[in-house]
Amino acid sequence: DTSGILLVAKNNESLIFFQKQFKNREIEKKYTTLATGIVKEDQGTIKTLIGRSSQDPRKQKTYSLEETNKTGKREAITEYKVLKRFAAYTLLEVNIKTGRKHQIRCHLASIHHPIAGDKVYGFKDSPLPKGLTRQFLHASYIKVQLPSGEFKELTYDLPEDLKGVLETLDL
Repeated sequence: DTSGILLVAKNNESLIFFQKQFKNREIEKKYTTLATGIVKEDQGTIKTLIGRSSQDPRKQKTYSLEETNKTGKREAITEYKVLKRFAAYTLLEVNIKTGRKHQIRCHLASIHHPIAGDKVYGFKDSPLPKGLTRQFLHASYIKVQLPSGEFKELTYDLPEDLKGVLETLDL
């Protein structure tokens, strides 16, 4: 249900080249998301361990960095910046420093601001914006080094369905 930029390698050499950059946290990735509720801070960092949830195998769960049993848990860092506040939602730019499964969805839910429309991490009483038929999560930016040595920055605007949702929200 996430829209936006997708990086695809055309051959094994490129795949290994890109995998190394991801592993070394050299690729910059930004997402645009609509969080449920009003995020008070204009910017922030969420830094936890993330591992599989014992209650629901489909989900990831956050754990304290001081967790004693670190088996199956890895450090995850998510930075966010408020782009716009609405009456019941906050539009965020999210920069992930690590690339854990469901990291943004899990982290925002852990601070009580799940992504609008997220059926897995959203709360039972989470409101749903008019016209939203999927989770409001969009990969909007990537900066990556190509095998040629050149750096490539790509941006991708919100798709029409998500732009339409924003137009229906009250300030």
